[in-house]
Amino acid sequence: MNIANISIIVTIAILIYVAFTYNRIVVLKNFVKEAFATMDVYLKKRWDLVPNLVETVKGYSEYEQETFSNVTKLRTQNYSGLSNSEKIDLNTELSGVLNKLLAVAENYPNLKASEQFAKLMEQLNEIENDIANSRKYYNGSVRELNTFIEMFPSNIIANIFSIKKEKMFEIDNMERENIKVDF
Repeated sequence: MNIANISIIVTIAILIYVAFTYNRIVVLKNFVKEAFATMDVYLKKRWDLVPNLVETVKGYSEYEQETFSNVTKLRTQNYSGLSNSEKIDLNTELSGVLNKLLAVAENYPNLKASEQFAKLMEQLNEIENDIANSRKYYNGSVRELNTFIEMFPSNIIANIFSIKKEKMFEIDNMERENIKVDF
C-alpha cells in the first residue's frame, strides 16, 4: 500500500466517524426534544389550572394580594411563545409561587373544606406527579446528550457543528425547603 491509499482510507474512516458521531448527537437531541414535549404537556396543564386555583383561594382571602399578583404576573406571559429554556425557568418560578399559594390556603379551613378547592388540588397533585415523572425522563435524556457532547472525541464534532449542552430541569432552593405554615 502506498501513502495515497493509506491517506484515502484514513480520510474515509474519519468521515465515517464524523457522520456516525453527528448522527448520534441528532438522535440524542431528538430524545431531549421528545422528552421536553412530553413534560411540556403537563407543564401547560398546570399553567392552565393555576388561574382556577388562584380564583378559588382569592375568594376566601382578601389579605394575600402579593401572592396573587405574583401568580398573575407570571401568567401574563404567553406560554406558547416561550423557548424551552424560558419555560423551564418560568415553571420553576411558578412552582415557588404555587407553594406560597398553598401555604396561604392552609390558613383558611373553609377553603380546604371547599369541594371546588379539593377537586383543583386533586388535579394539581396528579399533574405534579406527571411533571415529576416526565422531568426524570427529560433530565435523563439531557444527561445522555450532555455527556456525549462533552466526551472526547465527540466533543470535537459537537464544537464543529456548534451543538451546545441542554439545560436540566432542576428544582430551585425554594422547592427544596419545607413550607412553613403558622396557624
